[in-house]
Amino acid sequence: QVQLVESGGGLVQPGGSLRLSCAASGRIFGIYTMGWYRQAPGKQRELVAAITSGTSTNYADSVKGRFTISRDNAKNTVYLQMNSLKPEDTAVYYCNLAYTSNSYWGQGTQVTVSS
Repeated sequence: QVQLVESGGGLVQPGGSLRLSCAASGRIFGIYTMGWYRQAPGKQRELVAAITSGTSTNYADSVKGRFTISRDNAKNTVYLQMNSLKPEDTAVYYCNLAYTSNSYWGQGTQVTVSS
């Protein structure tokens, strides 16, 4: 029984920054991976960044050097710091938590990069 709630999305100008947060609640035990995905209209959902409980990270090539994923295990929270935002970053961003064979998703938060 895990619930994920994202926050921090909004409208930002190109070159600006946003920080997304995802708070997980419920009973979580052991090792789990959390990540951020995004989906633009007419496109498939794609992985943006992921972080394991051991702090290993993966990033999509399109966001390397601009985005940073981090987590606070004590608070069961994952963050995505997004800098140098581009219009092509516009999408609904979803938080994901992978635990054993289960995958949990947040409701999504809209990020719009436009001048």
